[in-house]
Amino acid sequence: MKKLDQLYSEWKGLQPIKPEYQKKIDDKFKLEFNYNSNHIEGNTLTYGQTKLLLLFGETTGNAALRDYEEMKAHNVGLEMIKQYAKDKERGLNEGFIRELNKTILVQNYWKDAQTPSGEHTRIEIKVGEYKTRPNSVITSTGEIFEYASVEETPSLMSDLVCWYNEEEKKGELLPIELAALLHYKYIRIHPFEDGNGRIARLLVNYILYKYDYPMIIIKSEDKENYLRVLHICDVNVGSYPSDSANAKLEDIEPFVDYLKNQMIDSLEISIKAAKGEDIEEKDDWKKRIKLKLQEAPVRTDELVEKINIEQVIPTFEKIDECLKEFEYIFEKNYILLRRGAYFSEIKQYAELEKIKNIISFELQKIYSTSNNKFILSLSSLLEINNYLIGIEIGGSDYIISKKYNETISEEDVNQLISFVGKHFEDFVTENIIIKE
Repeated sequence: MKKLDQLYSEWKGLQPIKPEYQKKIDDKFKLEFNYNSNHIEGNTLTYGQTKLLLLFGETTGNAALRDYEEMKAHNVGLEMIKQYAKDKERGLNEGFIRELNKTILVQNYWKDAQTPSGEHTRIEIKVGEYKTRPNSVITSTGEIFEYASVEETPSLMSDLVCWYNEEEKKGELLPIELAALLHYKYIRIHPFEDGNGRIARLLVNYILYKYDYPMIIIKSEDKENYLRVLHICDVNVGSYPSDSANAKLEDIEPFVDYLKNQMIDSLEISIKAAKGEDIEEKDDWKKRIKLKLQEAPVRTDELVEKINIEQVIPTFEKIDECLKEFEYIFEKNYILLRRGAYFSEIKQYAELEKIKNIISFELQKIYSTSNNKFILSLSSLLEINNYLIGIEIGGSDYIISKKYNETISEEDVNQLISFVGKHFEDFVTENIIIKE
């Protein structure tokens, strides 16, 4: 592309860039990178978005509130590739790719999935480890498009890294062409059970950064076009996973052209910044607010439901479970739910679904003897910036406060159980056990 060559020459002629101008470029890229990544992952999925999900990586619907941690991890992954790319002599290796996956996914977690027969199931995602289950996508025609099998993935990844390092040494391909081939070959292997697309896109920018090109953004609003181009390449290359290993530049020409167009956009913005011109877009302030709200979220209806169902109720159940073995020494035990000024009796925990959108309530488990009651009271209050869970027994209380992107840890639960246990022991000793 003649325009790309002209812009790149102009970009090189502006080097070195003033530090304050470089900061504008870096800040703009960081904003677009995080905003578009998060926006892509947050959509309600159509067929096209489902395939995009597999290409870019899925975060919604997994472990509680992990979306926020993964969004922040994008920045860490970005810094990793920049640091790695600074060593111009170092080649690519599998260890770095696995570490990148481990970094952006943060920690092991469970997610919803489907079996080959279409049944719903739950699988554990182990970060930084190659897949242990087949992965595929259903095409618009209803066909199943298979990625590399579990058995062939290690050898294909080893071959991919060797191919890349050899191709880089030859120096015959432009960086954007090399990046397009690596992205395509990698995504056809789909080596991990999650995060594959994010890794592919980071690897593209790793190559560009290494060769002093501006990094690029694949915009979420352009997703359908992106998918269309990749589908054309799939037709050219073939449907078998091993076919991608032999893919040539001419086979994926539509994708190469697509990435070159993204590079043109990136060069135009970077050149403007390098000249000290304004690169602020009219909706950048909205993007910044949304990212800040994702890093430190405030209360929404969705978060209220998540906190109640995934944090508050399970915490109460865990505390109650520790006392169940002693229920036989009481004459009666029952659960009460208070919403506002009214108490209602709860027969089973499934009924607690009715509180999923309530920002303030109290749960009481009452253990009754003939002459006294042990009342375990758990209160939940969801404020604007954080949520509170408090246990009260006989005038003493223990309160845990968490931000909306924080979960109640096992240590938190153990502290609550210890607090309850001490008071429960005192009550049993004084009211039930007959002293000699």
